[in-house]
Amino acid sequence: MRSFVSNTIARLRREQRGATAVEYGIMVSLIAVVIIAAVTLLGGSLHDTFVQVQCSVTHGTFAAGGGAGQATCTP
Repeated sequence: MRSFVSNTIARLRREQRGATAVEYGIMVSLIAVVIIAAVTLLGGSLHDTFVQVQCSVTHGTFAAGGGAGQATCTP
């Protein structure tokens, strides 16, 4: 029984290809979740920032809205 466990552990340590692929898959999925969360949380404020830059370039008047993504630019 002891040799079976030792052989199994030794075989698992040698065979790391499958484990590496799974680890890369988990890393990629976690990175995707972080990117989606960042875009969701920052989307409105990024929109306001771009509207403000557009107003600066076109010499318009920037008016921040009540919520995220509600900014307006009047010429």
